[in-house]
Amino acid sequence: MKNYKIILFVLFILPFVTFAQEDEKKDEKVKEKVERPAFESSFIVDNPTNVLFSKNSLEVTMQHRFGTINGGTNDMAGFWAPSNIRIGLTYAIHERLTIGYGTTKFNRLQDFNWKVALLRQTRSGSMPFSVSYYGNFTIDARSKENFNMIQDRYSYFNQLIIAKRFSPNVSLQIAPSVSHYNLVDGDTMKNDMVAVSFGGRFKVSPQTSILLDYSQPITKFESDPKPGVSIGAEFATSAHAFQIFLTNYNGLVSQKNYMYNQNDFFNGDFLIGFNITRIYNF
Repeated sequence: MKNYKIILFVLFILPFVTFAQEDEKKDEKVKEKVERPAFESSFIVDNPTNVLFSKNSLEVTMQHRFGTINGGTNDMAGFWAPSNIRIGLTYAIHERLTIGYGTTKFNRLQDFNWKVALLRQTRSGSMPFSVSYYGNFTIDARSKENFNMIQDRYSYFNQLIIAKRFSPNVSLQIAPSVSHYNLVDGDTMKNDMVAVSFGGRFKVSPQTSILLDYSQPITKFESDPKPGVSIGAEFATSAHAFQIFLTNYNGLVSQKNYMYNQNDFFNGDFLIGFNITRIYNF
């Protein structure tokens, strides 16, 4: 009698189990699929993009800027002039969150950075664009003679990245930002700079793209920083990207460019630069 009761109980709950499994399958079918990233690399020349990596991925970045092409008669188009270099590591602790560290040659800048995916574009169009937040905290590691207090070494950068992949070949982004330096020349500068950047990628082949990047400072100083203008090409695979370009920015930390750039692209003050990124999956 006891066995019959068990069999009857199993037969009774079996339809409910079947219906529950069917409902779970339906939920999986209607689950939104995230659109592919708008860009191939975590940088579009001088500005970060909305790209984040899968969990437990490590990105190694090398950025290089030669001297300005019109800097001197013996510089061979800036190749023999002093060059700025940054090497960085970025780790994805979640598919929506990365943290990183970089060290830069000029001013010995040590930057600690993070990026968070707030909204992600979906293939159905229910979310038409992606929104990410990028920020950093940077320490000027030059000798103490350059500063009165330890806080004078600190600067900060905060940026909201709004990106959209319009098609497999065209992606655009707009990114308002705020830069802050604890120590500036109080007579000619302000501690904060509000700015906005515009970036675009236009694919011309499966692995080759044309890149455009423009950065416009908004806050006014006595000696206003010049806008950033960059144009170049990107060659990308699933694991690495190589960008080569002309730009008038030689700083490799965003707030350094926005606050201090005096190179005028349209006056010939531009230089050759390149970015190399390599992703390792663990």
